[in-house]
Amino acid sequence: MLSLPPNTPTRALIDGVFVDAENAAVFDNIDPASGRTLNRIAACSPADVDKAVKAARKAFEAGVWSRLEPRERKRILLRFAALLEENAAELALLDSIDAGKPLSDCENLDLPDVVNNIRWYAEAIDKVFGKISPTGEANLGLIVREPAGVVGMVLPWNFPAATLSWKISPALAAGNSIVVKPAELASLSTIRIAALALEAGIPAGVFNVVPGLGHVAGKALGLHPDVDVLTFTGSTEIGRQFLRYAADSNLKKVVLECGGKSPQIVMADAADRIPAIAENLAGAAFWNGGQNCTCGSRILVQSSIRDAFVEALVKAAGAWTVGQPTDRDSKIGPLIEESALTRVLGAVEQARKDGARIVAGGRRALPETGGYFVEPTIIDDVAPHMAIARDEIFGPVVAVLSFDTEAEAVRLANDSAYGLAATVFSNDINVAVRMARQVQAGTVAVNGYGEGDITTPFGGYKTSGFGGYDKGLEAFDQYTQMKTIWISLS
Repeated sequence: MLSLPPNTPTRALIDGVFVDAENAAVFDNIDPASGRTLNRIAACSPADVDKAVKAARKAFEAGVWSRLEPRERKRILLRFAALLEENAAELALLDSIDAGKPLSDCENLDLPDVVNNIRWYAEAIDKVFGKISPTGEANLGLIVREPAGVVGMVLPWNFPAATLSWKISPALAAGNSIVVKPAELASLSTIRIAALALEAGIPAGVFNVVPGLGHVAGKALGLHPDVDVLTFTGSTEIGRQFLRYAADSNLKKVVLECGGKSPQIVMADAADRIPAIAENLAGAAFWNGGQNCTCGSRILVQSSIRDAFVEALVKAAGAWTVGQPTDRDSKIGPLIEESALTRVLGAVEQARKDGARIVAGGRRALPETGGYFVEPTIIDDVAPHMAIARDEIFGPVVAVLSFDTEAEAVRLANDSAYGLAATVFSNDINVAVRMARQVQAGTVAVNGYGEGDITTPFGGYKTSGFGGYDKGLEAFDQYTQMKTIWISLS
């Protein structure tokens, strides 16, 4: 079994220096594949967060990054991307062991995405311009974008390096200083990436990391009066708390990307593609162990093809092997922590009590390892009112519902508190586009589960959050401040 690289950093990084948390406080970092302690991470206090914010503010005001020529920021970020690429194997291993993610996914999906994100926003630095407003000859109106200042970032554990790159890429490209609070359940890759940023030439104080517990370090960052923007990816419940923190402090801008219960709609006119669609939606449901905000955990199938589709889905689920995350043949690793195991198995049991039918999986896997593994699970005969059809499960569990008409499919799809993503499968492009326009979700894919790429904004409707466009040129909007300069000409 692969182990953590020697000398993996576990301390806070503040003003360019690795430091212990106040009073040398630490917390245990648990291996989700075995239930054993991997190492201990610095548990930052509000005082540590304050030091990091002050370092970020000092760097921002000094202009060592914020007022650096755009082409120079670009050069340094491209060097940063090159260093990330050189160290991709180490970073992939950190995420695999720390978060229980399949190593093959970290190597082939997450880390290439990290490198591409940094490069893409680096290249965008000198290609995004302000505007001149149309005025009379007596005036000149300039509409400019300036870096927001100090950006606080609170990260999730399910895609530690990838989500970090979504946030730091546009924030750093725009000239901000940042303070990152990584997920307490998966902090290691964030700390290592920050060290590589220093090595690339990003000045001390521009990129700070304060690992710690969410209700301590995360809360302190949300309440800090000198943080200008707070971006958060995680549960809707915690997203609400960050809105309260902003209201109780300095009305900082809050950017939220929260939970989801993404509907996957399969129309009967696509019956000739049932096996391929079933394989695609098995991936949508079980990729990353279902621990994904856009997880396709709710499949809506037109009644006339439901039985054939469920049969194909059960067959496709058989290819999703559960195993140790560092085994490159594993497609599903463990859930992130023991409480998640209890929650997911409890949701499956509740679905059974509610009258749904477990047609695949539904049990704990590999209990002898001590890890938090669950079999890929398919639940049929699900009614719209059941908890399994409404609650975000965050595990390898998918619920199958049926509908008769297009209008009913749209109604079921939108009958949710969430609105992050959706997919529509239809051989009729008119039907597909019409439904895509009616489904209330930030991203609607057609004829294949997907979240878009770096060029397309990613965010949600309803309680899935708002402003969380961590991709596309639109991401610059949330990390910059718009200013009008009005000049009277004589």
